Amino acid sequence: MTQQGVRWTADQVLALAPDASSRKAGSKLGAAGPWSSTGSTAQGAVWGLCKGSGRKPYQTVVDTTGPAYKCSCPSRKFPCKHALGLLLLWAEGAGTVPDGAPPEFAAQWLEGRRERAAARPAAGGSGAGAAAGPGDPEAARKRAERRAERVTAGVTELEQRLTDLLRGGLAGSEQAGYGLWEETARRMVDAQAPGLASRVRELGALPGSGPGRPVRMLEECALLHLLDQAWLRREQLPEPLSAAVRTRIGLPGSADGPPIRDDWLVLAQYDTVEPKLTTRRIWLYGTACGRTALLLSFGAAGRAPELALPVGAAIDAELSSYAAGPRAGLGQRFTAPVPTGARPAAVGPEGATTAYGTALRDDPWLDSVPVTLGDVVPTRTAKGWQLADAQGESAIPVAEAAAARPGLWKLVALSGGAPVVVFGEVGHRGFTPLTAWPAEEGDAVALV
Repeated sequence: MTQQGVRWTADQVLALAPDASSRKAGSKLGAAGPWSSTGSTAQGAVWGLCKGSGRKPYQTVVDTTGPAYKCSCPSRKFPCKHALGLLLLWAEGAGTVPDGAPPEFAAQWLEGRRERAAARPAAGGSGAGAAAGPGDPEAARKRAERRAERVTAGVTELEQRLTDLLRGGLAGSEQAGYGLWEETARRMVDAQAPGLASRVRELGALPGSGPGRPVRMLEECALLHLLDQAWLRREQLPEPLSAAVRTRIGLPGSADGPPIRDDWLVLAQYDTVEPKLTTRRIWLYGTACGRTALLLSFGAAGRAPELALPVGAAIDAELSSYAAGPRAGLGQRFTAPVPTGARPAAVGPEGATTAYGTALRDDPWLDSVPVTLGDVVPTRTAKGWQLADAQGESAIPVAEAAAARPGLWKLVALSGGAPVVVFGEVGHRGFTPLTAWPAEEGDAVALV
């Protein structure tokens, strides 16, 4: 376990919440009233007993070096409201959670984490991976070939479906209903092309999407056709584009790039929820290397992903990149997340749109790219919200979906008409603000 050193802020704690309801419930537990037997160590352990509706209090313990959480409550969220409340109490400082030795329930869990962490490096040379013989690479090659054949069959079928759609006219897609597209998506799943299945489902939802749907239908059909043709000609493509095609099709990748150790600033964290899967996106910025990286973690059957990092904190860790895009894998962590005054490198609105245009060269299906806007002011126009540079020479529109979220008003309040620094995602729909800082100095404010 490494030294925690500095306590987190309340905003950084709340940024760990898996959803708005957990954030609200955790805030109510961030006072001393329901807590007893609280304590912490300089090595990053925080624990306490929280009074609940039952006879026995809930036993809650947090390892801030992960961070990781353990609670005896029945919640399936990570962190649960009790862990959030405990961290909020701890973040207050001023002796609200005194230093001390962990009780048995906390000590056992912390010791188990230490043992598992110590065993991981040794496990690299043993187990199933080491037991597999020299024939494994050949077997893997054959599996990849069989999957490529299935994908090609699915791509060919999808091309025929698009041809029939355009031959009959886009207007006919509204009469066909969503069922036909769902059947096509299931066929793409059978073809082991989950990326295509996802895009087909999005296409199937467009006929009822309101004004301008024929244009959106045609655009999405064109992108699907381009992806199909790129797969069929993947061997003729330059490697960056070929890697993007494999990723968009849905083929698995691995974080096999050389590890980069840096102090990684946690830029933003948010979840997207689907019926059977919750995907958590965590954006990081290397304060020394200047690189922006994306961590993905997943939770199934309504469970929130376990990986959570406080927005605005920095963590000394190693990241390894994937073949395409900004995605990376989190490797060894050398310290716990700690508050930092570091800021990401920023550009103006014109630089943001240029960055997106440049990225489309290697990935034409890219919806957005991460970018930090410096010295911008949120302003309202007749066409909607935008972020304009302080000199008023250029501006970038806020995405319509983002403008309807409460986070926009947090951004407006933070600005108060003065310039701010904003991290977010820019794409063809506009800019989606995710985190903001005051222009001069101050803590990060999560907007999602």
